[in-house]
Amino acid sequence: MADTEALLADAVGARHVLAGAEIPPEYAGDESLTAVPQTPAYLVRPAAAAEVADVLRIAGGAGIPVTARGSGTGMSGGCVPRPGGITVSFERMNRILEVDAVNHVAVVQPGVTLDQLDHEAAKSGLHYPVRLGAPTASIGGTIATNAGGMHAVRHGVTRHHVLAVEAVLASGEIVRGGGKYVKTSTGYDLAQLLVGSEGTLALVTEATLRLRPRARHSTTVLAAFASAEDVFRSVPPLAGGGLEPAALEYVDLLAMAAIADDQKTGLGVPASVRLTALGYLLVVLESRSVTRLQEDVEAVGEQLLEHGAVDVFVLPAATARRLVEARERAFWTAKAAGADDIVDVVVPRGELHGLLAAAQAAAEDTGSLVTGCGHAGDGNVHLSVFQPDPVRRDEVLRRLFRAGLERGGAVSGEHGIGRAKKSYFLESEDPARVELMHRIKHAFDPGGILNPGVLLD
Repeated sequence: MADTEALLADAVGARHVLAGAEIPPEYAGDESLTAVPQTPAYLVRPAAAAEVADVLRIAGGAGIPVTARGSGTGMSGGCVPRPGGITVSFERMNRILEVDAVNHVAVVQPGVTLDQLDHEAAKSGLHYPVRLGAPTASIGGTIATNAGGMHAVRHGVTRHHVLAVEAVLASGEIVRGGGKYVKTSTGYDLAQLLVGSEGTLALVTEATLRLRPRARHSTTVLAAFASAEDVFRSVPPLAGGGLEPAALEYVDLLAMAAIADDQKTGLGVPASVRLTALGYLLVVLESRSVTRLQEDVEAVGEQLLEHGAVDVFVLPAATARRLVEARERAFWTAKAAGADDIVDVVVPRGELHGLLAAAQAAAEDTGSLVTGCGHAGDGNVHLSVFQPDPVRRDEVLRRLFRAGLERGGAVSGEHGIGRAKKSYFLESEDPARVELMHRIKHAFDPGGILNPGVLLD
Protein backbone atom coordinates (compact mmCIF):
# COMPACT_ATOMS: atom_id res chain seq x y z
CA MET A 1 0.00 0.00 0.00
CA ALA A 2 2.83 2.38 0.85
CA ASP A 3 4.44 1.64 -2.51
CA THR A 4 1.17 2.41 -4.32
CA GLU A 5 0.77 5.71 -2.50
CA ALA A 6 4.35 6.67 -3.34
CA LEU A 7 3.80 5.84 -7.03
CA LEU A 8 0.61 7.88 -7.12
CA ALA A 9 2.40 10.80 -5.45
CA ASP A 10 5.08 10.62 -8.16
CA ALA A 11 2.33 10.68 -10.80
CA VAL A 12 0.22 13.64 -9.59
CA GLY A 13 2.20 15.23 -6.76
CA ALA A 14 2.10 14.25 -3.09
CA ARG A 15 -0.30 17.06 -2.12
CA HIS A 16 -2.85 15.70 -4.61
CA VAL A 17 -3.00 12.20 -3.14
CA LEU A 18 -5.13 11.47 -0.09
CA ALA A 19 -5.42 8.10 1.59
CA GLY A 20 -7.84 6.43 3.99
CA ALA A 21 -9.17 8.70 6.74
CA GLU A 22 -7.72 11.78 5.00
CA ILE A 23 -10.37 11.49 2.27
CA PRO A 24 -13.41 13.76 2.89
CA PRO A 25 -16.71 11.87 3.19
CA GLU A 26 -18.29 13.55 0.17
CA TYR A 27 -16.01 11.50 -2.11
CA ALA A 28 -17.70 8.28 -0.94
CA GLY A 29 -20.82 8.61 -3.08
CA ASP A 30 -23.15 10.78 -5.13
CA GLU A 31 -26.79 11.91 -4.87
CA SER A 32 -28.26 8.41 -5.21
CA LEU A 33 -30.81 7.68 -2.50
CA THR A 34 -30.00 3.97 -2.34
CA ALA A 35 -26.36 3.35 -3.34
CA VAL A 36 -24.25 2.72 -0.23
CA PRO A 37 -21.32 5.18 0.10
CA GLN A 38 -17.83 3.70 0.13
CA THR A 39 -14.56 5.47 0.89
CA PRO A 40 -11.77 4.53 -1.53
CA ALA A 41 -8.25 3.66 -0.48
CA TYR A 42 -6.86 6.63 -2.43
CA LEU A 43 -8.13 9.88 -3.85
CA VAL A 44 -5.99 11.39 -6.61
CA ARG A 45 -6.48 14.75 -8.32
CA PRO A 46 -4.59 14.84 -11.62
CA ALA A 47 -4.05 18.03 -13.61
CA ALA A 48 -3.43 16.60 -17.10
CA ALA A 49 -4.15 13.61 -19.31
CA ALA A 50 -0.56 12.41 -18.90
CA GLU A 51 -1.05 12.23 -15.13
CA VAL A 52 -4.30 10.29 -15.59
CA ALA A 53 -2.40 7.89 -17.84
CA ASP A 54 0.26 7.38 -15.16
CA VAL A 55 -2.42 6.68 -12.54
CA LEU A 56 -4.09 4.07 -14.74
CA ARG A 57 -0.80 2.36 -15.49
CA ILE A 58 -0.14 2.13 -11.74
CA ALA A 59 -3.65 0.83 -11.07
CA GLY A 60 -3.48 -1.67 -13.91
CA GLY A 61 -0.15 -3.02 -12.75
CA ALA A 62 -1.50 -3.64 -9.27
CA GLY A 63 -5.03 -4.65 -10.28
CA ILE A 64 -6.57 -1.76 -8.33
CA PRO A 65 -10.11 -0.65 -9.34
CA VAL A 66 -10.46 2.96 -10.54
CA THR A 67 -13.53 5.19 -10.33
CA ALA A 68 -13.74 8.55 -12.09
CA ARG A 69 -15.48 11.43 -10.31
CA GLY A 70 -16.69 14.82 -11.44
CA SER A 71 -18.96 16.96 -9.24
CA GLY A 72 -20.73 14.01 -7.61
CA THR A 73 -24.20 15.08 -8.76
CA GLY A 74 -25.09 11.71 -10.30
CA MET A 75 -28.20 9.88 -9.08
CA SER A 76 -27.42 6.21 -9.67
CA GLY A 77 -24.30 5.52 -7.62
CA GLY A 78 -22.08 5.62 -10.69
CA CYS A 79 -19.15 7.23 -8.89
CA VAL A 80 -19.30 5.19 -5.68
CA PRO A 81 -15.75 3.79 -5.32
CA ARG A 82 -14.78 0.17 -4.80
CA PRO A 83 -13.22 -0.86 -1.47
CA GLY A 84 -9.46 -0.57 -1.76
CA GLY A 85 -9.80 1.37 -5.00
CA ILE A 86 -8.63 4.68 -6.43
CA THR A 87 -10.95 7.59 -7.09
CA VAL A 88 -9.74 9.91 -9.84
CA SER A 89 -11.26 13.32 -9.18
CA PHE A 90 -11.21 15.74 -12.11
CA GLU A 91 -11.69 18.85 -9.99
CA ARG A 92 -8.30 20.27 -11.03
CA MET A 93 -8.95 19.58 -14.73
CA ASN A 94 -11.51 22.37 -14.91
CA ARG A 95 -10.33 24.64 -17.71
CA ILE A 96 -12.24 25.79 -20.77
CA LEU A 97 -9.49 25.44 -23.35
CA GLU A 98 -11.31 27.19 -26.20
CA VAL A 99 -14.63 28.66 -27.26
CA ASP A 100 -14.56 28.66 -31.05
CA ALA A 101 -17.24 31.13 -32.17
CA VAL A 102 -16.59 30.40 -35.85
CA ASN A 103 -17.22 26.66 -35.64
CA HIS A 104 -19.64 26.90 -32.68
CA VAL A 105 -17.68 24.52 -30.47
CA ALA A 106 -16.05 24.53 -27.06
CA VAL A 107 -13.05 22.46 -26.03
CA VAL A 108 -13.12 21.72 -22.31
CA GLN A 109 -11.61 19.56 -19.62
CA PRO A 110 -13.93 17.12 -17.80
CA GLY A 111 -14.07 19.07 -14.54
CA VAL A 112 -15.68 22.11 -16.19
CA THR A 113 -19.24 22.59 -14.91
CA LEU A 114 -22.34 23.30 -16.95
CA ASP A 115 -22.81 26.77 -15.51
CA GLN A 116 -19.12 27.58 -16.03
CA LEU A 117 -19.36 26.63 -19.72
CA ASP A 118 -22.64 28.44 -20.24
CA HIS A 119 -21.25 31.63 -18.70
CA GLU A 120 -18.21 31.56 -20.99
CA ALA A 121 -20.19 30.64 -24.11
CA ALA A 122 -22.59 33.54 -23.49
CA LYS A 123 -19.73 35.98 -24.17
CA SER A 124 -19.83 34.82 -27.80
CA GLY A 125 -23.62 34.79 -28.06
CA LEU A 126 -23.69 31.00 -27.75
CA HIS A 127 -24.85 28.45 -25.20
CA TYR A 128 -24.42 24.80 -24.34
CA PRO A 129 -28.02 23.54 -24.32
CA VAL A 130 -27.66 20.57 -21.95
CA ARG A 131 -29.43 22.03 -18.94
CA LEU A 132 -29.79 19.94 -15.80
CA GLY A 133 -31.24 20.39 -12.35
CA ALA A 134 -27.67 20.62 -11.06
CA PRO A 135 -25.83 23.37 -12.98
CA THR A 136 -22.71 22.37 -11.01
CA ALA A 137 -22.65 19.00 -12.79
CA SER A 138 -19.35 18.40 -14.55
CA ILE A 139 -19.01 17.89 -18.29
CA GLY A 140 -17.22 14.61 -17.68
CA GLY A 141 -20.07 13.31 -15.54
CA THR A 142 -22.72 14.32 -18.07
CA ILE A 143 -20.79 12.52 -20.81
CA ALA A 144 -20.52 9.44 -18.62
CA THR A 145 -24.31 9.23 -18.20
CA ASN A 146 -25.42 10.85 -21.48
CA ALA A 147 -27.36 13.39 -19.43
CA GLY A 148 -30.41 15.08 -20.93
CA GLY A 149 -32.38 17.70 -19.03
CA MET A 150 -35.26 20.01 -19.81
CA HIS A 151 -34.03 21.23 -23.18
CA ALA A 152 -33.54 17.77 -24.68
CA VAL A 153 -36.93 17.97 -26.40
CA ARG A 154 -35.54 20.63 -28.74
CA HIS A 155 -31.77 20.31 -28.66
CA GLY A 156 -31.19 16.66 -27.80
CA VAL A 157 -29.14 15.03 -25.04
CA THR A 158 -25.41 15.15 -24.32
CA ARG A 159 -24.65 12.64 -27.08
CA HIS A 160 -25.91 15.08 -29.71
CA HIS A 161 -23.37 17.70 -28.62
CA VAL A 162 -20.21 15.64 -28.17
CA LEU A 163 -18.11 16.01 -31.30
CA ALA A 164 -14.81 14.65 -30.00
CA VAL A 165 -13.11 13.30 -26.90
CA GLU A 166 -9.64 12.66 -25.63
CA ALA A 167 -9.64 9.65 -23.30
CA VAL A 168 -7.24 7.45 -21.40
CA LEU A 169 -7.61 3.69 -21.68
CA ALA A 170 -7.05 1.30 -18.79
CA SER A 171 -3.63 0.56 -20.28
CA GLY A 172 -2.62 4.21 -19.91
CA GLU A 173 -2.82 4.86 -23.66
CA ILE A 174 -4.24 8.24 -24.64
CA VAL A 175 -6.63 8.11 -27.61
CA ARG A 176 -8.71 10.69 -29.48
CA GLY A 177 -11.90 10.34 -31.46
CA GLY A 178 -13.81 12.91 -33.51
CA GLY A 179 -13.02 16.56 -34.16
CA LYS A 180 -14.46 20.01 -34.82
CA TYR A 181 -16.84 18.68 -37.42
CA VAL A 182 -20.49 17.72 -37.19
CA LYS A 183 -20.46 14.59 -39.32
CA THR A 184 -18.11 11.73 -40.02
CA SER A 185 -18.20 8.43 -41.86
CA THR A 186 -14.71 7.28 -41.01
CA GLY A 187 -14.55 4.06 -39.04
CA TYR A 188 -16.01 3.37 -35.60
CA ASP A 189 -17.18 6.46 -33.72
CA LEU A 190 -15.14 6.04 -30.55
CA ALA A 191 -16.31 9.34 -29.07
CA GLN A 192 -19.95 8.28 -29.19
CA LEU A 193 -19.14 4.85 -27.79
CA LEU A 194 -17.78 6.49 -24.65
CA VAL A 195 -20.86 8.68 -24.15
CA GLY A 196 -23.07 6.90 -21.63
CA SER A 197 -20.46 4.27 -20.74
CA GLU A 198 -20.35 5.46 -17.09
CA GLY A 199 -16.57 5.38 -16.76
CA THR A 200 -16.34 1.65 -17.53
CA LEU A 201 -14.44 1.90 -20.84
CA ALA A 202 -12.04 4.85 -20.51
CA LEU A 203 -11.60 8.14 -18.63
CA VAL A 204 -12.46 11.21 -20.70
CA THR A 205 -9.85 13.94 -20.23
CA GLU A 206 -11.04 16.44 -22.85
CA ALA A 207 -14.24 17.02 -24.84
CA THR A 208 -15.11 19.06 -27.90
CA LEU A 209 -18.73 20.14 -27.59
CA ARG A 210 -21.16 21.62 -30.04
CA LEU A 211 -22.62 25.01 -29.06
CA ARG A 212 -25.82 26.67 -30.25
CA PRO A 213 -26.78 30.29 -30.92
CA ARG A 214 -28.22 31.84 -27.79
CA ALA A 215 -31.89 32.81 -28.01
CA ARG A 216 -32.48 36.49 -27.26
CA HIS A 217 -36.04 36.13 -26.02
CA SER A 218 -38.01 33.51 -24.12
CA THR A 219 -41.30 33.10 -22.33
CA THR A 220 -42.98 30.42 -20.27
CA VAL A 221 -46.53 29.16 -20.60
CA LEU A 222 -48.21 27.15 -17.83
CA ALA A 223 -51.27 25.09 -18.72
CA ALA A 224 -53.55 23.47 -16.15
CA PHE A 225 -55.41 20.26 -16.99
CA ALA A 226 -58.21 18.38 -15.29
CA SER A 227 -56.42 15.04 -15.70
CA ALA A 228 -53.01 13.60 -16.49
CA GLU A 229 -54.55 11.90 -19.52
CA ASP A 230 -55.45 15.31 -20.95
CA VAL A 231 -51.89 16.53 -20.32
CA PHE A 232 -50.31 13.69 -22.25
CA ARG A 233 -52.88 13.82 -25.03
CA SER A 234 -51.77 17.38 -25.71
CA VAL A 235 -48.05 16.60 -25.90
CA PRO A 236 -47.63 14.82 -29.29
CA PRO A 237 -49.41 17.50 -31.36
CA LEU A 238 -47.59 20.25 -29.47
CA ALA A 239 -44.16 18.62 -29.82
CA GLY A 240 -44.73 17.75 -33.47
CA GLY A 241 -46.54 20.88 -34.59
CA GLY A 242 -43.51 22.81 -35.81
CA LEU A 243 -43.21 25.18 -32.84
CA GLU A 244 -40.23 23.35 -31.26
CA PRO A 245 -40.62 24.28 -27.57
CA ALA A 246 -37.35 24.60 -25.69
CA ALA A 247 -38.89 22.65 -22.82
CA LEU A 248 -42.10 20.68 -22.44
CA GLU A 249 -42.49 19.51 -18.84
CA TYR A 250 -45.19 17.57 -17.04
CA VAL A 251 -45.73 18.28 -13.34
CA ASP A 252 -48.34 16.38 -11.36
CA LEU A 253 -50.53 17.94 -8.67
CA LEU A 254 -48.47 16.84 -5.67
CA ALA A 255 -45.15 17.73 -7.27
CA MET A 256 -46.42 21.18 -8.24
CA ALA A 257 -47.63 21.81 -4.69
CA ALA A 258 -44.28 20.72 -3.27
CA ILE A 259 -42.34 22.86 -5.75
CA ALA A 260 -44.49 25.92 -5.10
CA ASP A 261 -44.17 25.49 -1.34
CA ASP A 262 -40.43 24.80 -1.43
CA GLN A 263 -39.65 27.81 -3.61
CA LYS A 264 -42.43 30.05 -2.25
CA THR A 265 -43.44 30.44 -5.89
CA GLY A 266 -46.57 32.41 -6.53
CA LEU A 267 -47.87 30.92 -9.76
CA GLY A 268 -50.63 33.42 -10.32
CA VAL A 269 -53.08 30.54 -10.92
CA PRO A 270 -56.59 31.31 -9.62
CA ALA A 271 -57.86 29.18 -6.74
CA SER A 272 -60.75 27.92 -8.88
CA VAL A 273 -58.25 26.43 -11.36
CA ARG A 274 -55.98 24.99 -8.65
CA LEU A 275 -58.96 23.16 -7.16
CA THR A 276 -59.76 21.36 -10.40
CA ALA A 277 -56.34 20.87 -12.01
CA LEU A 278 -54.72 17.44 -11.56
CA GLY A 279 -51.75 18.08 -13.81
CA TYR A 280 -49.75 20.88 -15.37
CA LEU A 281 -47.73 21.33 -18.53
CA LEU A 282 -44.84 23.79 -18.50
CA VAL A 283 -43.90 25.07 -21.96
CA VAL A 284 -40.79 27.19 -22.51
CA LEU A 285 -40.56 28.98 -25.86
CA GLU A 286 -37.47 30.73 -27.24
CA SER A 287 -36.82 32.88 -30.29
CA ARG A 288 -34.43 35.47 -31.65
CA SER A 289 -37.44 37.62 -32.58
CA VAL A 290 -40.03 39.15 -30.24
CA THR A 291 -42.64 39.06 -32.99
CA ARG A 292 -42.07 35.38 -33.70
CA LEU A 293 -42.13 34.59 -29.99
CA GLN A 294 -45.48 36.32 -29.56
CA GLU A 295 -46.89 34.39 -32.52
CA ASP A 296 -45.64 31.12 -31.04
CA VAL A 297 -47.17 31.90 -27.64
CA GLU A 298 -50.55 32.54 -29.24
CA ALA A 299 -50.31 29.33 -31.25
CA VAL A 300 -49.30 27.27 -28.22
CA GLY A 301 -52.13 28.71 -26.13
CA GLU A 302 -54.67 27.86 -28.83
CA GLN A 303 -53.35 24.31 -29.18
CA LEU A 304 -53.34 23.69 -25.44
CA LEU A 305 -56.94 24.86 -25.05
CA GLU A 306 -57.96 22.84 -28.09
CA HIS A 307 -56.47 19.72 -26.51
CA GLY A 308 -58.15 20.03 -23.15
CA ALA A 309 -56.36 22.60 -20.99
CA VAL A 310 -58.59 24.11 -18.30
CA ASP A 311 -56.71 27.38 -18.62
CA VAL A 312 -53.41 28.71 -19.95
CA PHE A 313 -51.20 31.36 -18.36
CA VAL A 314 -48.26 33.29 -19.73
CA LEU A 315 -46.08 33.71 -16.68
CA PRO A 316 -44.29 36.95 -15.78
CA ALA A 317 -40.54 36.63 -16.30
CA ALA A 318 -39.64 36.48 -12.59
CA THR A 319 -42.34 33.90 -11.83
CA ALA A 320 -41.33 31.83 -14.86
CA ARG A 321 -37.69 31.86 -13.83
CA ARG A 322 -38.50 30.72 -10.30
CA LEU A 323 -40.82 27.97 -11.53
CA VAL A 324 -38.34 26.65 -14.11
CA GLU A 325 -35.56 26.67 -11.54
CA ALA A 326 -37.83 24.91 -9.07
CA ARG A 327 -38.78 22.30 -11.69
CA GLU A 328 -35.09 21.71 -12.42
CA ARG A 329 -34.49 21.14 -8.71
CA ALA A 330 -37.46 18.83 -8.22
CA PHE A 331 -35.15 15.99 -7.19
CA TRP A 332 -33.86 17.93 -4.20
CA THR A 333 -37.40 18.91 -3.28
CA ALA A 334 -38.41 15.24 -3.32
CA LYS A 335 -35.28 14.26 -1.37
CA ALA A 336 -36.06 16.86 1.30
CA ALA A 337 -39.60 15.52 1.50
CA GLY A 338 -38.25 12.04 2.31
CA ALA A 339 -38.41 10.20 -1.03
CA ASP A 340 -36.94 6.70 -0.78
CA ASP A 341 -35.96 6.38 -4.44
CA ILE A 342 -36.09 8.23 -7.77
CA VAL A 343 -36.56 6.55 -11.15
CA ASP A 344 -36.26 8.05 -14.62
CA VAL A 345 -37.99 5.55 -16.88
CA VAL A 346 -38.27 6.64 -20.52
CA VAL A 347 -40.97 5.62 -23.01
CA PRO A 348 -42.18 6.92 -26.38
CA ARG A 349 -44.01 10.10 -25.48
CA GLY A 350 -47.31 8.66 -26.73
CA GLU A 351 -47.03 6.01 -23.99
CA LEU A 352 -46.64 8.39 -21.05
CA HIS A 353 -50.20 8.16 -19.86
CA GLY A 354 -50.08 4.36 -19.77
CA LEU A 355 -46.84 4.47 -17.81
CA LEU A 356 -48.26 6.90 -15.25
CA ALA A 357 -51.42 4.80 -14.90
CA ALA A 358 -49.26 1.74 -14.22
CA ALA A 359 -47.25 3.74 -11.67
CA GLN A 360 -50.37 4.73 -9.77
CA ALA A 361 -51.65 1.15 -9.81
CA ALA A 362 -48.32 -0.06 -8.38
CA ALA A 363 -48.48 2.64 -5.70
CA GLU A 364 -52.03 1.73 -4.65
CA ASP A 365 -51.31 -2.01 -4.56
CA THR A 366 -48.26 -1.58 -2.33
CA GLY A 367 -49.41 1.26 -0.10
CA SER A 368 -46.81 3.59 -1.61
CA LEU A 369 -46.82 7.12 -2.92
CA VAL A 370 -45.47 7.71 -6.43
CA THR A 371 -45.36 11.30 -7.63
CA GLY A 372 -43.22 13.45 -9.85
CA CYS A 373 -42.41 15.39 -12.95
CA GLY A 374 -41.36 14.46 -16.42
CA HIS A 375 -39.76 15.63 -19.62
CA ALA A 376 -43.08 15.12 -21.39
CA GLY A 377 -41.66 16.15 -24.74
CA ASP A 378 -39.25 13.22 -24.84
CA GLY A 379 -41.10 10.65 -22.73
CA ASN A 380 -38.71 10.72 -19.76
CA VAL A 381 -40.47 10.83 -16.37
CA HIS A 382 -38.81 11.33 -12.98
CA LEU A 383 -40.91 9.58 -10.39
CA SER A 384 -40.31 9.88 -6.65
CA VAL A 385 -41.15 6.70 -4.76
CA PHE A 386 -42.13 7.07 -1.10
CA GLN A 387 -42.01 3.58 0.41
CA PRO A 388 -39.61 2.90 3.29
CA ASP A 389 -40.13 -0.87 3.26
CA PRO A 390 -37.41 -2.24 0.92
CA VAL A 391 -39.44 -5.27 -0.20
CA ARG A 392 -42.48 -3.21 -1.18
CA ARG A 393 -40.25 -0.56 -2.75
CA ASP A 394 -38.53 -3.23 -4.83
CA GLU A 395 -41.95 -4.39 -6.06
CA VAL A 396 -42.88 -0.83 -7.05
CA LEU A 397 -39.62 -0.36 -8.96
CA ARG A 398 -39.94 -3.68 -10.78
CA ARG A 399 -43.46 -2.82 -11.85
CA LEU A 400 -42.39 0.65 -13.00
CA PHE A 401 -39.52 -0.71 -15.08
CA ARG A 402 -41.67 -3.51 -16.49
CA ALA A 403 -44.37 -1.01 -17.44
CA GLY A 404 -41.78 1.10 -19.23
CA LEU A 405 -40.27 -1.83 -21.10
CA GLU A 406 -43.68 -3.17 -22.14
CA ARG A 407 -44.35 0.20 -23.74
CA GLY A 408 -41.15 0.23 -25.76
CA GLY A 409 -39.07 2.15 -23.22
CA ALA A 410 -35.94 1.71 -21.13
CA VAL A 411 -34.93 1.64 -17.46
CA SER A 412 -33.13 5.01 -17.52
CA GLY A 413 -33.52 8.01 -19.77
CA GLU A 414 -30.69 10.16 -18.43
CA HIS A 415 -29.54 9.26 -14.90
CA GLY A 416 -27.68 6.13 -15.95
CA ILE A 417 -27.64 2.65 -14.44
CA GLY A 418 -24.73 2.96 -12.02
CA ARG A 419 -24.89 0.58 -9.09
CA ALA A 420 -28.40 1.49 -7.97
CA LYS A 421 -30.31 0.24 -11.04
CA LYS A 422 -27.88 -2.42 -12.28
CA SER A 423 -29.86 -5.45 -11.12
CA TYR A 424 -33.05 -4.18 -12.77
CA PHE A 425 -31.19 -3.41 -15.99
CA LEU A 426 -29.48 -6.80 -16.21
CA GLU A 427 -32.69 -8.70 -15.45
CA SER A 428 -34.60 -6.91 -18.20
CA GLU A 429 -31.95 -6.57 -20.91
CA ASP A 430 -31.50 -8.94 -23.84
CA PRO A 431 -28.74 -11.42 -22.80
CA ALA A 432 -27.15 -11.18 -26.24
CA ARG A 433 -26.81 -7.42 -25.87
CA VAL A 434 -25.36 -7.78 -22.38
CA GLU A 435 -22.80 -10.29 -23.66
CA LEU A 436 -21.84 -7.90 -26.46
CA MET A 437 -21.37 -5.14 -23.88
CA HIS A 438 -19.11 -7.46 -21.89
CA ARG A 439 -16.98 -8.07 -24.98
CA ILE A 440 -16.71 -4.34 -25.66
CA LYS A 441 -15.77 -3.78 -22.02
CA HIS A 442 -13.04 -6.45 -22.28
CA ALA A 443 -11.62 -4.87 -25.45
CA PHE A 444 -11.24 -1.49 -23.73
CA ASP A 445 -10.42 -2.74 -20.24
CA PRO A 446 -9.16 -6.35 -20.25
CA GLY A 447 -8.13 -6.17 -16.60
CA GLY A 448 -11.56 -4.93 -15.51
CA ILE A 449 -10.19 -2.07 -13.39
CA LEU A 450 -12.46 0.74 -14.66
CA ASN A 451 -15.52 1.26 -12.46
CA PRO A 452 -16.15 -2.45 -11.83
CA GLY A 453 -19.63 -3.19 -10.53
CA VAL A 454 -21.19 -0.27 -12.41
CA LEU A 455 -23.58 -1.04 -15.29
CA LEU A 456 -22.28 -4.63 -15.66
CA ASP A 457 -21.33 -7.37 -13.20
